[in-house]
Amino acid sequence: MNNKNKPKNTKKINKKVTKINSEYTSQNFINIKKLKIIFVVIILIFTLLVGRIGFLQFVQGSYLKNLAYNQQSINQIISPKRGSIYDSTGKVLATSASVDTITINPQKIKDTKNSDNTQALKEKVAKAFSDIFGLDYDEALKKVTSDSNVETIAKKVEKDKVDELKKWMSDNKISTGINIDEDTKRYYPYGTVLSQVLGSCGSDNQGLAGIENKWDSVLTGTPGKIVSSKSASQEEIPNAEETYIPAENGSDLTLTIDLNIQTIVEKYLNQAIEDNNVENGGNCIVMDPKTGDILAMATYPNYDLNQPFTPNEYVAKTYDSLSDKEKNDAIYKMWSNKSVSELYEPGSVFKLITASTALEENITGTDVAGDFNCPGYEVVGDTRISCWKSDGSHGSQSLRKALENSCNPALIQLGARIGTPTLYKYYKAFGLFDKTGVDLPGEANSIFKEESTVIPVERATYSFGQRFSITPLQMITAISAIANDGVLMKPRIVKSITNTDTGAVTTVDTEEVRQVISSDTASKVKSMMQSVVEEGTGKRGAVTGYTVGGKTGTSEPRSGREDIDGYVATYVAISPVEDTQVVLLLNLYKPPKSNHQGGTLAGPVVSQMLTEILPYLGIPSSEENTEDSDLITVPEVRNKTIAEAEKILSEKGFTSKISTSNDKNSTVVVEQVPKPGISLSKNSIIMLYDQTTRTSATVPDLTGKSAYTATTELRNANLNISIDGSGVVVSQDPPKGSQVDAGTVVKVTLK
Repeated sequence: MNNKNKPKNTKKINKKVTKINSEYTSQNFINIKKLKIIFVVIILIFTLLVGRIGFLQFVQGSYLKNLAYNQQSINQIISPKRGSIYDSTGKVLATSASVDTITINPQKIKDTKNSDNTQALKEKVAKAFSDIFGLDYDEALKKVTSDSNVETIAKKVEKDKVDELKKWMSDNKISTGINIDEDTKRYYPYGTVLSQVLGSCGSDNQGLAGIENKWDSVLTGTPGKIVSSKSASQEEIPNAEETYIPAENGSDLTLTIDLNIQTIVEKYLNQAIEDNNVENGGNCIVMDPKTGDILAMATYPNYDLNQPFTPNEYVAKTYDSLSDKEKNDAIYKMWSNKSVSELYEPGSVFKLITASTALEENITGTDVAGDFNCPGYEVVGDTRISCWKSDGSHGSQSLRKALENSCNPALIQLGARIGTPTLYKYYKAFGLFDKTGVDLPGEANSIFKEESTVIPVERATYSFGQRFSITPLQMITAISAIANDGVLMKPRIVKSITNTDTGAVTTVDTEEVRQVISSDTASKVKSMMQSVVEEGTGKRGAVTGYTVGGKTGTSEPRSGREDIDGYVATYVAISPVEDTQVVLLLNLYKPPKSNHQGGTLAGPVVSQMLTEILPYLGIPSSEENTEDSDLITVPEVRNKTIAEAEKILSEKGFTSKISTSNDKNSTVVVEQVPKPGISLSKNSIIMLYDQTTRTSATVPDLTGKSAYTATTELRNANLNISIDGSGVVVSQDPPKGSQVDAGTVVKVTLK
């Protein structure tokens, strides 16, 4: 091929080529390794973010939600009103009254016009708090200048102090930063009455002791609140929507306690302890055996429920010399309910349990002549146990006579016949190994030895009520079973619960525990108890007009503790014997050695109590005179001088009353109430008037009351009575609440 045939555009090729051995890189290419690392880092960061979001959402979500809610809202707590406590007749024993709590928002106490004056304003506020509420100025200033959102200045402030603060705020033109919030304060209208049973409340309305503590959750209620919004600057947002959650007020309690019976019991208990120098105080329980209702429960010394941390006169004697811990212990001891929380040795009252066991097991009868012999002592093993009778023996006796004499050797012999296993079976049946379950705090339980470890000398002392410990409530509950035809009832102290918001009433039912002994056995024991009062050591517990059964007891202190514990003088009584309505147990701790016997010391006190309690309960007395044969006809005394009228009425046996400033020798009686010709009992009231204007009186409610009580109440109201029948009042005319002339005769029907 010649050159003419070659293409003309062919370039000249450079055959000299350089070979490159290293890898060629350029910034225009993506590095695969770096891309992988970046991708992994992104995935890791994303995973961490997702994990954190999940943690915040699912783990801390609820907490953060509440935190945000708290930061964005203002919660104003609405305190519920604590429920009241009533006795069985409707009298208020404990109630809450409105008071106020003073709080401040320190950051809001400032001079908005001149911030330099804020400190001076805070000092001024602190000085006002110090003056009005009696606070320490430095402490008040510390709270006013605090960085806290809220500080409490004073709780339970009475109205006069609140009014003084409001006036000061108005005078000084302070409207923000000082809060007056409604609160409640607990009041006890009867002061020391029923103190150890009711207990009291602390500064935050929490129950500290007694029923206030045991029933705190029922009495307290549930707080309400008002929720409103606030801005990021923590200021309340005006016109923001508010949420109102009402408070649920606490429920009211109605007790089985009858304030009238409680007052009677406390009067004579206090008197007995003071008059007889009983060193360690005493307690008394009154119970309805048919229901287990506690009608009264008293401990003395008592204390003022309105000032629960103030020592009573007994504690105050040594209070200032005590350490802080000892002072606290002394106050708690003062609050203690002896009937429920403290143990004692019951002494010879317990012989009724031994006797009931023997009769139920047919080991003996009530009147088996010569069944027991008392030479003045009993030897058990190597131990000689003396009878209480220091001047000789009781000789040959039946069980009835042994109880009348409260003879220890006879009961030791009976306990040996019964045997420990059978005794323990009945101790358990009478509920003596278990707490009663009463709705009061701090109930203690008895202390007995294990059955298998009881030796003969211990069985001997158990038979007459020593060397074991029980509570007074366990003792009276067991005796009440005897009084209730052998049926043991659980003690009841709260009768009903009333929801104060709805008015719904929940009854706390009575509870039958078990049949312990037969009705026949119970009747025999009650008969022997009556013999103890009529023929034996319990004579001083008798009550005129009523059948009373009883048993005395005098438990000795353990060896070496004579100066600490002393004797316990005890008396238990039932009345009426044939249909028992009341059981009463009285214990006096460490009486003087010169007068420490239950029959002589405690017996008369029980008689005083029952003399007032039985008529109050409307239990008919054989001494009540409802016959018309003793009625006197009211004479005509109108148109006679007041002096003449008073003389005529006095000679007839009436009591005359007139209110006049005129001369009685010249002023004539214009009217008399009742009018002449009506027949009334002696000492009835005749109202005399020297003008036509008459004095009015309100007729009281007499339903369910005895003739004696009805007569007393009417005469206290300047009214007279006409009685038809016997028993308790079932109807009256005029009816309760009627406004009538003083001297009017109220006709009552008793059944």
